Order: sequence, then structure tokens, then C-alpha cells
Amino acid sequence: MSHSFIVCSNLTFSWPDDTPVFQDLSFTLGGGRTGLVAPNGAGKSTLLKLIAGEHRPAAGSITVNGVLGYLPQSLPLAAGLTVAEVLEIAPLIAALHAIEAGDADEKHFTTIGSDWDIEERTRAQLDRLGLGDLAFDRRLDTLSGGQVVSLGLAAQLLKQPDVLLLDEPTNNLDLDARHRLYDVLEQWNGCLLLVSHDRALLDRMERIAELDRGEMRFHGGNFTSYEATVRAAQEVAEKNVRSAEQDLRREKRELQEARERAARRAGNASRNLKSAGLPKIFAGTMKRNAQESAGRANEMHSGRVDDARARLDEAERALRDEQRITVELPATNVPAGRTLLTAERVRVRHGERSLFAADGVDLTIRGPERIALLGANGAGKSTLLRLIDGGLEPESGRIARAEGRIAYLSQRLDLLDLDRTVAENLAAFAPQAPDAQRMNLLARFLFRGPRAHLPVGVLSGGERLRATLACVLGAEPAPQLLLLDEPTNNLDLVSVGQLESALNAYRGALLVVSHDERFLTAINVGRWLRLAEGRLVETGPPDAG
Repeated sequence: MSHSFIVCSNLTFSWPDDTPVFQDLSFTLGGGRTGLVAPNGAGKSTLLKLIAGEHRPAAGSITVNGVLGYLPQSLPLAAGLTVAEVLEIAPLIAALHAIEAGDADEKHFTTIGSDWDIEERTRAQLDRLGLGDLAFDRRLDTLSGGQVVSLGLAAQLLKQPDVLLLDEPTNNLDLDARHRLYDVLEQWNGCLLLVSHDRALLDRMERIAELDRGEMRFHGGNFTSYEATVRAAQEVAEKNVRSAEQDLRREKRELQEARERAARRAGNASRNLKSAGLPKIFAGTMKRNAQESAGRANEMHSGRVDDARARLDEAERALRDEQRITVELPATNVPAGRTLLTAERVRVRHGERSLFAADGVDLTIRGPERIALLGANGAGKSTLLRLIDGGLEPESGRIARAEGRIAYLSQRLDLLDLDRTVAENLAAFAPQAPDAQRMNLLARFLFRGPRAHLPVGVLSGGERLRATLACVLGAEPAPQLLLLDEPTNNLDLVSVGQLESALNAYRGALLVVSHDERFLTAINVGRWLRLAEGRLVETGPPDAG
């Protein structure tokens, strides 16, 4: 890269309570598309805020060459703003309309400058993001969360930035909106630094930057290529750890054997000297020589043990902490032919609006089906889950549920008592299970030792999801139908992998609302439904390319 758009030199940053985030972090970034990955809490969003100037470093410097565009994860936009105000074109539009109405005041021409085509350029940008029908005077509080995110991106792109920072831009976007964003970013030229857990989006990057233990490492290629590189390095690291462990055991064994040999020689020599009747001075000399020889041997073998231990420590440092959930859940098994739920001509109102079509929605779930529920934001997917769960009653129609537990994990993950520990919550879900059995289950969900006795309220998003899954899947009786509403939202990539492992161990039926195509494929979804215009129709998997 001949031109560096972002230069970070010896960056140091801590939170007000002196918790360190970065210490002497240095890197440069040139043109092209870069995906930034790291576990939650590693400082990805903080780094973007530092580059954007929203945070100030305690030491070091950050230089951005060119115009900067920045889309944060949470947009600080007031509900009363109009589309034109969010796009920062309201004064231009007002000046254009004034001139069109015959007002030739010089201030209008000054406001417009060379931007006479601002409406056309703005409409073209909105069209590319699926927002072409938005009126410039429409208020923000009338838009969906996904529309607001797309509008925020359009505002940044209209700046024609040289450097574009995006923090989780596909959060709240449905599949269609995600694919439009993919297309826009693939066509965009400049320096893009993107934080995302969307693997399909990361696969459209030209390089992956990994923030690991306070250092930035760059990997050429997309996320799939990065995963392959990491997997190969992990296999080498695991092999090196096993080899170092064997060396350490061998050196410890040889040290022990050398000490035992020295002890035997010393005992034999003492007995021989007594029986030989040698002078005391000569016997003392021989004893000291034997002790010195044993000491040298002990020192040599101890040094080898220390060297082997150091090699093991180095090998373990290269090993990534990739904890995976491995669990068996036979109690969740559902026979293939069993009908778990039948919904016929179900209708419901959302305020004054009827959410489903006039003839309602029909749905049948049998056996251990794995079903993806797709649809645009606002189509009624979450409402349908609540109807299936029984948390919402239909206005008309019929829902028949088989005997057995239906577990519903909403986006809020509000099933657990935040003040109780993880272990106490599981005890409430499975009161008859022996304590040892519950603790074993929690260990398999990576809550080992003291971690099992933390209050749920202090857990991270990924930890809370694991705790909720442990309680739901370990409940008495076990659930036969599991309903999941956007379960991968706000999870880091490691947590998504853990979720996939747990769900692949589950043997009951799944109905999952998600826009994450890679996740749906990983949990072996076999039936695809789309909710559109109030109707539920069978469809195939979306094109992930």
C-alpha cells in the first residue's frame, strides 16, 4: 500500500477507572476493505471512536488522511429529525426550493455552491440502499431500525469520504437490506475499516485485522481465508503444546531418576567407606566429591526441566483460548412423526393495523424440524413467535400445541433472574436434578468453578446467552420446541460458534428468526419460511453469495 489513510502510533487508552484498553498500539492502514475482528470487550468500537476523534488517547497519536465518515453502532439521532436533516442536506434542499419558487436571494446561491445536483445524487444513494421511496421531510420516528441504519450509512457516503469507519452496520438489517449494503461496500473505493460479526459481510473484505492481546495483526484475504489460517495455526500450536508437555514430563522423570540414583550412590558409598576403614579425612573428601557430582547432575536436570517448562509456556501462549460447548442432550429428543404445533387462519392486530392477511397464517411443525423464519423488519416475525409460545393470543384462528415445553428466547434474553447466580437459575429450571448433574451441565456450557456462581446480571451478552441456553436446554421437562428471535445479534464470533455447538446438540424442533445466513446454515436449517405481506410461504434458502 503506497498511501496510508490511518496511522496509529503508540496509542495508549484507559477507561476513567484506569482499566487499560490499549498500550502502545501501533499500525497503519491503507486503501481497500478491512474487517476488524476480536472478542467482545477487546476494544474494537473504542478504537473506531478514537480514530473518529470521539475519544482522546492518553498517549500516542492517530492521523487520518482525507475526509472521514463514521457510522457508530448506536446512532445518536433525535426522533424528531427529518430524513433531509439526517442526511445533512436540509439547508441545500431549502435553498433549491426557494430559488425554484422565484427567490433569487444571494444567500441561497451561496448555500448551494456547486451542489445543484444534490437531490439527484441523494436519491441515487438512497435507491442503492433501498430507501428510494423516503420523502425528505419524513420524520425519523416513523422509520424502522433497519431504515435508520441504512439512512445513517447514506449520510456518511454522501460526504464522499476517503476513510469510512463502520461499526456493526448490518445490525437490525433484514436480508434484503444486508445484500444491498454488501453491494454498496463492494463498489466503494477508499479506506474502509469495518467492525462486524456478520461473516457474510466479512467475506467481502480484502483483509482481516485481528485485535489480539493489545496487538493488531493483519491477514490477507477474506474471513474464510482468515479462519483457515487461524485453524492451521491452532493445529500447529496444539501439536507444539502436546510435544512440550511430553518433553516436560520426560525431563521431570529424568530429574527424579537422577535424584534417586544419587541417593542410592550416596547410601552405598557411605556403607562402603565404613566397611573399608579409611581415614576420616579421605572419607570426607570422597563424600564431598560425591555430593558435588550429585549436585551438578541435579542442577543440569533441573535446568532442563525449567527449559522444558519455558517451552511449554511459550507454546501455550501461541494457543488460542477457543472454548467450545460440547454437550449431549438426549432428553430433548422428539420423534420424527410427532406434530408439535398446528396454527390455522391465525390473525392478530398490531395497534390499528391487522398484521396478517385476511385469511390468516397457517403453520404446522412436526418432529425435530429446523425452520428459519425470514422476512423484512416489521413483517410480524417476532409476533408470530409470541403467538406460538402462547405469550400472545390471536384475534382469530386456532393454535393447537402438543403437550411438552415450548421455550422462547426473545431478543431481550429475559428468562433468567438477574439477581440469582447461574447455578441458582438452573436449579429453578431443573429442581429435581442432582446438584452434581447441574454443575456438570454448567461446566459443559463453560461455566466452571466460580463462574457458575456469578449473578446473571453481571454477565456479558454472550455469557448470558450461554446461561439461558443451559437453563432452557437442561430444564425439566426438556423443551420439545425452541423458538429463537435473532439469537446472534450483538454476539462476538466466538460466542456465535458456541451457540451453534449448543443448538447442534439439541434434538428437538427449532424455529429461528435470523438474518444471519451463515448461522442458519451452520445449525442445519432444513425448512425455510418467509413472512411477507401478511402471508407465510414456504421458500428456499437465500442466495448467500
